[in-house]
Amino acid sequence: MAFDDQAVVREQYSTETNLQARKALWEDAAGDDPKEILWRTIEAWQPQRVLEVGGGEGELAERIMRELGAHVSFVDFSPRMVELAGARGIEAQEGDVQRLPFAGGAFDTVIAAWMLYHVPDLDAGLGEIARVLTKGGALIAVTNSEQHIAELRELLAYPRGAFDMSFNSENGEEHLRRHFSSVERFDTVVTATVREREKLVAYRNSVSVPTQPVPEDVQLPFIVHGRTSIFVAMT
Repeated sequence: MAFDDQAVVREQYSTETNLQARKALWEDAAGDDPKEILWRTIEAWQPQRVLEVGGGEGELAERIMRELGAHVSFVDFSPRMVELAGARGIEAQEGDVQRLPFAGGAFDTVIAAWMLYHVPDLDAGLGEIARVLTKGGALIAVTNSEQHIAELRELLAYPRGAFDMSFNSENGEEHLRRHFSSVERFDTVVTATVREREKLVAYRNSVSVPTQPVPEDVQLPFIVHGRTSIFVAMT
């Protein structure tokens, strides 16, 4: 999809349906679970004042609040995601990472998981994140590689350039070093085994770019590799 087209992003996350279809692809997966590595990274950091931007349905924010006892604020572009996060007891509000409604130094940790590639002005968004962090605070960001789900993109004949991301595994460090004093990167590879054609169809229907239908005779199980990076950038 057009990752940083705000009209497309708003439509994509107007309900949880598309997000759930994409999550379902990884239900039978083995390898380095990026969500678990993200959690271990957050847990080791022991945050006290957390901002999650673009947090989707709010599962991670809720877990941080309940298991780590941190104060968690939550901002998302989508009214529906804010509604879902609020139902979990999270302090959630609509907002734009390019213009965060918080004072400078308000948080020791900002989490941006699978969302920075949706930001039209990435430097503005990263600048705002750096602004609201305390000195010595950290941005923990997650994104995908240019090679993420390559097998599935080939199956669906993604249009050329349709998977271009402004913030990915390959260029993320370069972007972050313009705003943060130090950057660490952890790469993960996970292998999903998709046994039902319906999951592939649901994934295909969840994306906003024109693709080919999933073939009726697609070979199952279908193997997909997820390639993801976790960045820890400190002010």
